[in-house]
Amino acid sequence: MSTKDESTRDDAVAYPLLAAATGATPSRRPVWFMRQAGRSLPEYRKVREGIGMLQSCFRPDLVCEITLQPVRRHRTDAAILFSDIVVPLKAAGIDLDIVSGIGPVIEQPVRDAAAVAAMPELDPEQVAPVAEAVRMLRGELPAGVALIGFSGAPFTLASYLVEGGPSRNHERTKALMYSDPDTWNALLGKLGDIAITFLRAQADAGAQAFQLFDSWAGALSLADYRTYVQPHSERVFAALRESAPALPAFHFGVGTGELLGAMGEAGADVVGVDWRTPLDVAAGRVGPGRALQGNLDPAVLMADRDTVEAQVRRVVAEGDAAVAAGATGHVFNLGHGVLPATDPDVLTRVVELVHEL
Repeated sequence: MSTKDESTRDDAVAYPLLAAATGATPSRRPVWFMRQAGRSLPEYRKVREGIGMLQSCFRPDLVCEITLQPVRRHRTDAAILFSDIVVPLKAAGIDLDIVSGIGPVIEQPVRDAAAVAAMPELDPEQVAPVAEAVRMLRGELPAGVALIGFSGAPFTLASYLVEGGPSRNHERTKALMYSDPDTWNALLGKLGDIAITFLRAQADAGAQAFQLFDSWAGALSLADYRTYVQPHSERVFAALRESAPALPAFHFGVGTGELLGAMGEAGADVVGVDWRTPLDVAAGRVGPGRALQGNLDPAVLMADRDTVEAQVRRVVAEGDAAVAAGATGHVFNLGHGVLPATDPDVLTRVVELVHEL
């Protein structure tokens, strides 16, 4: 084990997030929010004025500042690197853009074996600005606040490439998956390589944990997930386990209540749970030996103060029940990302309440 890995193990004592993720006893229940650095913060909107999303993700100074903003404001126990799921695809040379009001749009969708064969690989130097941002952040983050890196999972990256952009039904993606499994596996193999390279670059630069977002995996049945997706996610987790064994691995998708056990089997230390499945129920599906993350409904934050407090207390109680049922820890989070219209002061109060509890 490298010196860096040994120091990461020691960090579990000093970092509540790392302790909860690795089965140690945290000094307090850790809390952070998906999309905590983003459109709900006026300081984010100000610093992003006139700067495109992808352009922002390749400027280390801007990535560092945006990543730090919610930590300064809310005093969360973790910062998640400001980036986007499609950043490693853009860095590799795939022609895409993030269109306001739509999301990622792919100029030439990947829908056959020839297109898969022509896909570029990702060189670590192509994401050097991201690695530089990670190094900057490790020098700027307050004591005890862990830095989480992330990547899109192979299936979710594939869904953007095949559909050409966001999709409600993922019909082209599923058609390729069912009708041409050889091409499908070749595509997810290449995307797995890209995710591994991207995550290793973040780990080598100092990220202390990572989250693999399989945002659209909830569109699949359990049988299809196990057949067409799980082996590729397993390979990503295994590669990071080999190169950075001390980094806790988080795994999250939306609408994945029926997939939670399989997502845990893919290799994560922490399984994220969306708001549809109570944490104590999720613990039974995931099984013992893994921590859980979640899972307040983001829409609850629009309610009155007493309602928000009651719902936070409910999630904390369900997290305790999950631990009693065999989960190794609980990281408080939302069941999906912060909604743009969320009042930042409400998020700050949620953090304070979780820490008090």
